[in-house]
Amino acid sequence: MKRFLLGVLAGIVFCGLALVIVFFVAIRVSARPPSIPAGSILAFTVEGDIPESPPIEVPLPLFQQARPPTVRDNWELLRKAAADSRIRAVVFMPRNLNVGWAKLQELRDNLLAFRKSGKPLYAFLRAPGAREYYVAAAAERIYMPPEDFLDLKGLRAELIFVRNTLDKLGVRVEMETAGKYKDFPEMFTRTSASPESRRVINAILDDLYGQLTSAIGDARKKTPEEVRATIDRGPFNSQEALAAGLVDGLWYEDQVFGELQRRLKVPEVRRVSRHDYMRVPPQSVGVETGSRVAFVVASGDIVRGGEAMSPLGDFLSPPQFTRLLRRVGSDREIKGVIVRIDSPGGDGFASDEIWREMMLLSKKKPVVISMSDVAASGGYYIAMTGDPVIAYPGTYTGSIGVFYGKAYLRDLYGKLGIQKELFSRGRFADIDSDYTPLSPEGRQKLRENIEAFYRSFVQRVAEARRKPYEQIAPVAEGRVWLGAQAQANGLVDSLGGIEHAIELLKKKAGIPESDDVRLISYPPSRTLWEQVFSPEAREPLLDSPALRRLARFASSTWAQGGFFKLMPYWIEVK
Repeated sequence: MKRFLLGVLAGIVFCGLALVIVFFVAIRVSARPPSIPAGSILAFTVEGDIPESPPIEVPLPLFQQARPPTVRDNWELLRKAAADSRIRAVVFMPRNLNVGWAKLQELRDNLLAFRKSGKPLYAFLRAPGAREYYVAAAAERIYMPPEDFLDLKGLRAELIFVRNTLDKLGVRVEMETAGKYKDFPEMFTRTSASPESRRVINAILDDLYGQLTSAIGDARKKTPEEVRATIDRGPFNSQEALAAGLVDGLWYEDQVFGELQRRLKVPEVRRVSRHDYMRVPPQSVGVETGSRVAFVVASGDIVRGGEAMSPLGDFLSPPQFTRLLRRVGSDREIKGVIVRIDSPGGDGFASDEIWREMMLLSKKKPVVISMSDVAASGGYYIAMTGDPVIAYPGTYTGSIGVFYGKAYLRDLYGKLGIQKELFSRGRFADIDSDYTPLSPEGRQKLRENIEAFYRSFVQRVAEARRKPYEQIAPVAEGRVWLGAQAQANGLVDSLGGIEHAIELLKKKAGIPESDDVRLISYPPSRTLWEQVFSPEAREPLLDSPALRRLARFASSTWAQGGFFKLMPYWIEVK
């Protein structure tokens, strides 16, 4: 028996050592740049989410291949492919893209920039929807399998209202807002959209639909009217898509690569995966060889809090982000900073703390603000440093407004057999209690504070945009704008993405226009070890975006109470 136990123990130790050896061997192998043969075709696959911040790095091939590329990764990958003489063509293969329209526009611009290299760019689509087709339209030729489905039928937006559900539970949500369009409370207090919400949503849909039809029309040589008429006949099976002129052929994947082989006149198809090509250092193909520029990602809901973060998703908190900005500001090798914002806002006081640190950074380094899918409310507030602000035509931005909310749960407690007895000192001691409703005096007190907070927000914007308060006030009111609308209203300076941000930063930092720059990501990629043992660990556990947003807001932001600079609703245009 003793020998048996010793054998089991020895086996466990041996297996542990073997795993450690395999782990470190995998690290060394994964760190080694791949060999790219001449005459290669890059298979550029993009699926699911395209995050702004780099995800966890697990040095095992299976996990690395599943790692989603960031927005910056895709930008760098196509720049390398354009400059690399070994890469002769790119086949773009998007699937199930789960991103906003601003990120789609960045990806589309990256593809159009690659086409300027003169190298062939084909798109191969599987079960594409409007998102995938919109980006694929940047390719010179589009293919899909003979038996497939193009789900292109227009756009729609959906709002959810839970007032009736809360009534059944005995829950009442009490809200005070500043800004007639700051209608986040509507999902809790109404059963349908207000006229203001309808006006904004319809304006957003009109603008996005115009952008979609314009992009398709330019790519397929059709007028906007012809594109709209075509879309009204969708969705399409493969034969219908071909007959409508939406695709160039019905081929399988091997046939697409075979066609490129014949066009390039190479003896065989040398296919390079996106995963492998991402490991090619950009400097090895002559790009990103110049001045160091910080690419700072400000992504997630803005919350108060310290070091430990909830595991329910991405957050932006003052302690962590402040350290990051100070680190960038103190680095003498950094010639300028691009702050990439992808945030719907959140806690108002936390937003103000981050804004202050952004102002301090702006005094140390040349700064340009680049907005991603969303930079609204608190996400817009932190951008108000007076530096150039860039958005995509499809960026959700603005939403300059404030609200306060609390849940009144006394009736729910009664249904559950729970009683509370309150003891207080001070006129408004129970103003945020979930067991007492807001009194008229308490509501007035909150209203005064909210209005003061709102005026401060508008004033910050007016100062940063160098406009009179009276000019900003009409376009504030909590209204969400698309980037193109925001530019027309003076809330952003210009439209564009990463390349445009670099152009503006070069001018501001005195970097010659012909010089290349090297983007240094902040925060950098995290290893599995850092993620597991860092108090900042915060990978999402919930799969549903809607549930994740509700859970994060309820568990981390609203539960703390306070005044919120937060988008009035979560918009997903499909």
